[in-house]
Amino acid sequence: MSDRLAAQIAFLSEADQLKSVMRASRLHDNSRYENSAEHSWHVMLYAFVLADQAGPDVRIDRVLKMLLLHDIVEIDAGDNPIHGTVDAAAQEAQEQIAADRLFGLLPEDQAKAFREIWDEFEAAETPDAIFAKSIDRVQPPISNMANGGGSWLEYGVTIDQLSQRVGTPVQKGAPRLWQWLFPKLEAFFQKMSKK
Repeated sequence: MSDRLAAQIAFLSEADQLKSVMRASRLHDNSRYENSAEHSWHVMLYAFVLADQAGPDVRIDRVLKMLLLHDIVEIDAGDNPIHGTVDAAAQEAQEQIAADRLFGLLPEDQAKAFREIWDEFEAAETPDAIFAKSIDRVQPPISNMANGGGSWLEYGVTIDQLSQRVGTPVQKGAPRLWQWLFPKLEAFFQKMSKK
């Protein structure tokens, strides 16, 4: 039992580093950039609060597990902003190596279970993962509207880019949420273009 606890604590200690991984997204009050641990907590809260936007086959308990673990690989692979220029194949390879190392710190049964949840989220093929991806995509735009444009200004994001990169996965997993959000985004971008 002591070996199991030692492995679990080693993983938890390593996970603390997620608090130091800074993202391109800023807080709603625009006071600073958020870190990946804060993002993970916030998207979990989004999923919990917006569970009524999920399809009937979605199990929110599994979605919460996915969102808790989805960015853990950023400890090694870093955060790659959705609107940044990234070599997707290189990023995926780095994240796979990070997942091997980080989940490998856990006892074998937990390592396998956690890795399966992470892989399912990445594949985004099951109802749970599709909804989790949609929630992961919807949180930053809401923050950007609250803080005056945030990373959209830094990356020169257009409404068309946002529709493609954010709208597509959100429509797939939470279509009513996108129907509610898109007109607000359009109005925000129109207002920004007049400045």
